[in-house]
Amino acid sequence: METGGGYTPPGTKDFEWFSVLPGVLPDWMNKPFFQAIIGAALVIIFWWIASRKLKLKPSKGQFFAEYLYEFVRNGIARDILHGEFRRYLPYLLGLFTFLLVNNWFGEFFFFMYPTFSNVGYAYGLAILSWLIYIGAGIHKKGVAGFFKASLVPDGVPAYLLPLVIPLEFLATFITRPITLALRLFANLFAGHLVVLVFVVGGGYLLTMADNTFYNVAGGVSIAFSLIILLLELFIGALQAYIFTVLTAQYVSTSIAEAH
Repeated sequence: METGGGYTPPGTKDFEWFSVLPGVLPDWMNKPFFQAIIGAALVIIFWWIASRKLKLKPSKGQFFAEYLYEFVRNGIARDILHGEFRRYLPYLLGLFTFLLVNNWFGEFFFFMYPTFSNVGYAYGLAILSWLIYIGAGIHKKGVAGFFKASLVPDGVPAYLLPLVIPLEFLATFITRPITLALRLFANLFAGHLVVLVFVVGGGYLLTMADNTFYNVAGGVSIAFSLIILLLELFIGALQAYIFTVLTAQYVSTSIAEAH
């Protein structure tokens, strides 16, 4: 194995995707692109069906949808945004379910790839949340009021403002969307890479001839990869929750009276 021996360890190249129809569609219309479209369609269809023919005694499907709705409404939107949560609840609900579906694509047959382990999609979603954060602040306070509240903290002496304003600008308008995206991307990328290592490495060891120890180690590796897959289901849900909570917190600071 040290000299190769036909084994190629997983790496970043396993996360590179090209057009599903080379020469017909551009390269960016690849597997993650269509997963994002499918994920969005599934979210729209799910909430459309869930909102139809509601019953006083809910079915199992209605109960699940109501539980998911109340989880985001009461556990995220209302707790963080308080009296103004209704304005932003539809986005937060759609955001959470969209993230959950695309994160769980990495553990389901046919997909087997979390969409947001492609950093471009993580940046795209982070920028969308960032724009809503800015738009909410401008809508609440006006352009001048929003930028003043964002860049000039209360109680800072005037002689420190030349130092504080650039730092606040960097933290609010540059660092915030970058860290929001990288947190999501890094967790899903790392988790999927770990699964690949155990599956590919285990498969290689399992098929080696005349080496019982390697065969047993390969079987253990494959079995352990199933445990990692279950862990990734939890991590996918956790990252969807964290991203949604941070988005709500950013909007909360944007519309708060005192920054």
